[in-house]
Amino acid sequence: MFELSQIRCFVAVAEELHFSRAAERLNMTQPPLSRQIRLLEHHVGTMLLERTSRSVRLTAAGKSFFPEAARILRMAEEAASTARRIAKGENGSLSIGFTAAFGYGLLPDMVRQLRTLAPGISLTLKELVTSVQLEGLDAGHLDLGLLRPHVAHGELTTVSLAREALVLAIPASEADQWPEQPTMECLHGKPFLMYSPYEAGYFYQLLQKMFERAKIKPEIVEYIGQIHTMLALVNSGIGVALIPEAATKLNFAGIVLRRMQTTPALPVEMSCSFRNDNDNPILEIFKQRILPDYADSLS
Repeated sequence: MFELSQIRCFVAVAEELHFSRAAERLNMTQPPLSRQIRLLEHHVGTMLLERTSRSVRLTAAGKSFFPEAARILRMAEEAASTARRIAKGENGSLSIGFTAAFGYGLLPDMVRQLRTLAPGISLTLKELVTSVQLEGLDAGHLDLGLLRPHVAHGELTTVSLAREALVLAIPASEADQWPEQPTMECLHGKPFLMYSPYEAGYFYQLLQKMFERAKIKPEIVEYIGQIHTMLALVNSGIGVALIPEAATKLNFAGIVLRRMQTTPALPVEMSCSFRNDNDNPILEIFKQRILPDYADSLS
């Protein structure tokens, strides 16, 4: 099979129709240039150039071969250029998993910063619960997970990003029955929309601990996996719900939101995780240029 260097020599001669000018253009002498052309013709199996002491011209086969040879050169140069851009983080792709609350808060800011630093990148954004994100990171389907705290994983680095408050979502028709600064004790015996222990395990466990600490038992009417569904049910009047502060940006009509008085004041944690062996240059840009603006601590 012929080599790229032979193609390069042929294209130069075909464009110049002069061996001396082609050799000068390629920064080489004429004898090795002629040798490369002969080797190419040997591999192709036919003459591509007719040479006389006065002129050089393409044979019929050479005329047919020339545009394809030029295309091969362009493709090789584009491939090399793309590889260089990807290595520099100027091109390439990043797959990001995120829980719903990140979509209301941190994610848009992070995406905006990434696109400013590397305008040519392609981003794949997937809204997934934490457990599914961990599976995606393990399998290499995700480069970055924006998720809730999870059990330590040897293959992952996890960074604590921020903490936020819990907000009580109340049907507007019942707002006057609740204090302006509700406490956990206010929930005792009240119809309450609880997080699913399977789809929203982090929030389920967090609230269970808070209920136990406050020694209260709300009346659980439904177990819900998604915050927007939970808010729709609050709007229907069947109960109240506790949501992370970031979710207040959903601006559901017919709902009154009141920040809870809890200990700690910011009980909801936000984290990001990525594989230690992931060498994606775009992920490196995120880690070096964006993550320090949000990182709380490394664990």
